[in-house]
Amino acid sequence: MKIHHCNTLQHTATHCNTLHHTASHCITLHHTATHCNTLQHTALHCNTLHHTAILCNTLQHMATHCNTLQHTATQCNTLQHTATHCITLQHTASHCNTLHTYIYTTVSQVSAPLSCTSSEDLLQPHTATHCNTLQHTATHCNTLQHTATHAHIYI
Repeated sequence: MKIHHCNTLQHTATHCNTLHHTASHCITLHHTATHCNTLQHTALHCNTLHHTAILCNTLQHMATHCNTLQHTATQCNTLQHTATHCITLQHTASHCNTLHTYIYTTVSQVSAPLSCTSSEDLLQPHTATHCNTLQHTATHCNTLQHTATHAHIYI
């Protein structure tokens, strides 16, 4: 009976060792599973951060492009205003030239003096004023055209 009892104890000890080994293995597997879940969570978080970084870079690029377009639009509006102003000045100069030609032709055709002074004497200050206006207008228009040309280069 002692042998049987000894065999039973030996069997129980072996079984206990097996259970202990299994428990250790189970604890290791549980630890590995927890570590795996942590790594999976970290990987997911990393992917989210990567996606966010790409989106941020895209938005930053779009904002820069938008600022450039806004700057270009502002320059374009300025040039358009300058061109409109120049066209107005050219129209004014053309109109003044027409008046100047008309006045000169009219003065040349008048043969009799009016009162004490001739019509040429009466119109001379007026003509000189128009001439100065035309000269100023042409200079201003040339300056505007020069500015518009050089501003256009930097767009």
